[in-house]
Amino acid sequence: MSTPAADGFRMPPEWAPHDRTWMAWPGPNPTFDTEEALAEARTAWARVARAVRRFEPVSVVASPDQAAIARRHLGSGIEVIEQQVDDAWMRDIGPTFVTGGGTAQAARAGSGQLAAVDWIFNGWGAQPWARWDHDAKIGAQVANWADARTYASLLVNEGGGIHVDGEGTVLLTETVQLDPGRNPGWAHEQIEAEIHAHLGTRKAIWLPCGLTADYGQFGTRGHVDLVAAFVRPGLVVAHSQPDPSHPDHDICRETVKLLRASTDAKGRPLEVVELPAPTITEVDGELVDYSYVNHYLCNGGVVLCGFQDRMDEHNAGIFRRLFPDRTVTLVDARTIFAAGGGIHCITQQQPKV
Repeated sequence: MSTPAADGFRMPPEWAPHDRTWMAWPGPNPTFDTEEALAEARTAWARVARAVRRFEPVSVVASPDQAAIARRHLGSGIEVIEQQVDDAWMRDIGPTFVTGGGTAQAARAGSGQLAAVDWIFNGWGAQPWARWDHDAKIGAQVANWADARTYASLLVNEGGGIHVDGEGTVLLTETVQLDPGRNPGWAHEQIEAEIHAHLGTRKAIWLPCGLTADYGQFGTRGHVDLVAAFVRPGLVVAHSQPDPSHPDHDICRETVKLLRASTDAKGRPLEVVELPAPTITEVDGELVDYSYVNHYLCNGGVVLCGFQDRMDEHNAGIFRRLFPDRTVTLVDARTIFAAGGGIHCITQQQPKV
């Protein structure tokens, strides 16, 4: 059985040019358990979609009974595709796009230059509140709409659990890929082999865990896109919690230490830029995992999570220095985080080929 890497495909970095962004539309489900929560989610998702649309086309998948509501909130210029979905986290339920396909085998398969990895999705490790009958099919459906050849992986994985530099390196967390609710019995070596075969990477940097609040009711059990992300080859941004009394303080310190001691697939020592956490650490007595790492790069833009916190502008300034040729847009992400994720979690890039 062929794999994307064997056929010459690889996952481009997020900062590479995009053809479009894919999203999913919130509908009634356990994540949005009241009419008020659902209304707030619709407003938040639409705000992100419109922010991204300033820079590139956006396609939103909505359940048929939610499509009219989606079109009303999104306005003109954003495509709505009707297909049943369970939840609204396109980063996790959608495909991971790869480009290339330069081998003779790929040419014979008629795969062109765009392909997609369809990971197995099982509700973030078969969490008791999750539903995924429809979401488990969305990866292949989005790949088909994008006219991409689909490669089905045997790994239970989500897009929020990986981050690549486009030059052979991938970031992973042990509590996601090694989660017994996701991949029971899999060892590091098996997971790395499957990841590399489908992303075209050759070196994995394993982080031990995610942020503390990501292990709450609607958490992902440690997605890397709250903790660390490549912003260019050799350079990583990492979440930093300066408060010594916060449970993430030691986690972040160890993560940064590990990253600074790591090299990428080309042997370069990693440079780490720390993104200090917002001063807001709790909402209604519950710990939150607000993180500026969970940003989204689109053509000419950075859509950055905002929290109505004094650290918003500080971190926006860091991103302006990291991406001087891009427009940095802060979008209030508190409602999205209340449901279990952030701006990166609800978007999925389709790279340009």
